[in-house]
Amino acid sequence: MITNDMKRKDKEFYELHIAGLTRQLQKFAVSDTLDIAAFILFGDVELVERCAEELLKKVPAFDYIITPEAKSIPLAYEMSRRSGKKYIVARKAVKVYMDNPVKVSVTSITTQKEQTLYLGHEDGDLLTGKRVLIVDDVISTGESLKAVINLVKEFGGEIVGCCAPLAEGDSADRDDIIFLEKLPLFFK
Repeated sequence: MITNDMKRKDKEFYELHIAGLTRQLQKFAVSDTLDIAAFILFGDVELVERCAEELLKKVPAFDYIITPEAKSIPLAYEMSRRSGKKYIVARKAVKVYMDNPVKVSVTSITTQKEQTLYLGHEDGDLLTGKRVLIVDDVISTGESLKAVINLVKEFGGEIVGCCAPLAEGDSADRDDIIFLEKLPLFFK
């Protein structure tokens, strides 16, 4: 029988302290010279709840939450549930129910390729003239964030804040984002 301890022996981890919790994040290579620690909200209800609670203490007043698909959806949901404000997902693909979708392309550190985000008018029109909070799981290069910002602007929304539990690498030095903790990059 293989135990969790046996599986972990040859893998490297980063110990993260966030929102009063401790998590072991496995490191993964994104290039020959760089590793990142994987912050995965899926399935970790306690982490999602605590990060949502702490972020809501720090963000300005808002009318809507928007988040890029997919890893930040649980966080956006929990922030929506706690605040009573609707959340909207910028999708990675066009869905048949989307009304005349607007698209923006982006290249992020974790996808390592160009991806496109879409927002249909059924959701996008709700943002017109409204205060919009952008929620993500990790802000790193800021490329995903730029794509969501551009989508919100296309629909005439007023961005009041951009937040995530973690700011990775140099993004922690930015003064235009709200985050709970810094996540280092691991250079080889």
